[in-house]
Amino acid sequence: MFNRLILLSFLPGWLRVSIYLLMSTATLSYLSLLIIISTYANNLLAHPPTHKSDVALILGNRAYLNGAPNPCLTGRVDEGLLLYKHGLATQLAMSGGRDHEDDQIEAQVMEAYARSKDFKGNILIESRSSSTLENLEFSQATLQATGVKSVIIVSEPYHMWRIKKLVEAGHLGQNFNVNYAAAPSQCWARWGMAFKGALREPLAIINNYAKGYFNTAIANE
Repeated sequence: MFNRLILLSFLPGWLRVSIYLLMSTATLSYLSLLIIISTYANNLLAHPPTHKSDVALILGNRAYLNGAPNPCLTGRVDEGLLLYKHGLATQLAMSGGRDHEDDQIEAQVMEAYARSKDFKGNILIESRSSSTLENLEFSQATLQATGVKSVIIVSEPYHMWRIKKLVEAGHLGQNFNVNYAAAPSQCWARWGMAFKGALREPLAIINNYAKGYFNTAIANE
């Protein structure tokens, strides 16, 4: 019975072939995106930012994991702190709204973590966003209000390709000089592209594409 289900032998031949083709196409698309994401992630890790920017914009993630600050999130803040320490960012910006998992505001958790690391510099807060798209769109006004002209966007390596595509589509506006910094968090260091967030990323890219988020004309309307 199980083999019959797997082979779909109960279906007409034409329908069985169509399903096999669809499954093969979906699998190939997923694997291709995974390779693109991984290649871009490793390229960013090998070539970190070298030019000074007005702000390091750190994108949020789930705030807590197993009762402690999520290492995937704190790793992003650590990268922002490193950029500041090396004089590559003059201030930090935290972007992330309320988590449905733990009812915490990601930007506030990131700010508290940075302060616990004795960061004394300026921190801009965007605390309404609930997606990567909103991270960028809602941060735009916050950055413009403070006269920011150049930005280094910080997130985990697997996240960066989609961020770049959204920026290129205009979701951060057109008035910033943007660079990217991949944060090698504990999650990335331990799992790399086998991390569950990385494995979900091709699906997020397909979702964003289907919704037209990568369409520059739509983004700028």
